[in-house]
Amino acid sequence: MPNEALHLGPASQLRYELVREGEARMHMRLPEDVESYLVFVLHRHQGDAQLGGRTMALECLHGLECVGTARCDALRDVGDRCLLIAGLFPALARRRNVGPDYYASLGQAAYPEVAVLARAGQASLFVQLAHGFVAMRHVLAGVAAQVRTCGSPSSRAALLESGPSAGH
Repeated sequence: MPNEALHLGPASQLRYELVREGEARMHMRLPEDVESYLVFVLHRHQGDAQLGGRTMALECLHGLECVGTARCDALRDVGDRCLLIAGLFPALARRRNVGPDYYASLGQAAYPEVAVLARAGQASLFVQLAHGFVAMRHVLAGVAAQVRTCGSPSSRAALLESGPSAGH
C-alpha cells in the first residue's frame, strides 16, 4: 500500500490501515477479530495523555480489588494500555527502568481475567487476545516502525495522538 494512502479517509480507516501496514511490515496476519480489536484499542486510547504516567501494576491491583463490570473494565484497560506501551512505546518502559516485556507480561495476564468475567460472546475474544498478545505487540511495533521510517505527517500525527510521543 503506498504511503499516501495512510492519510486518506476517516480516522478509523487510518487506524485500520496502520494496523495492516504493521502486519505487512512484520510479515504476519492477525485473525480478523484480533485485528479489529487492535484497531479499537488504538481508537479507544487515542489521546491518552496519562499513559506515560500510569503505574500499571497498581492499576492491575486496583482492578483485581473491584467486582463485576468494574473489575472487567479495569483489567481490560490494563491489558490494552500494557499492549500499547509494550508495542508502540517500548522506550517509555525503558525510561521507567523496566523492559517492554514487563508490560507485555502484565497485559497478557490481564486478558484471561477479563475473559472469566466477560459475557459469553466476549469471553472467547479475550482468551484469543491473551493468546495473540505477542503477535499484537509485534504488529504494533511494526506500526511504530512504519510510521517512523516512511509515514506521512498525518499518519505520524494519528499515531502520536494515541499515546506519548516520548515512547518512540
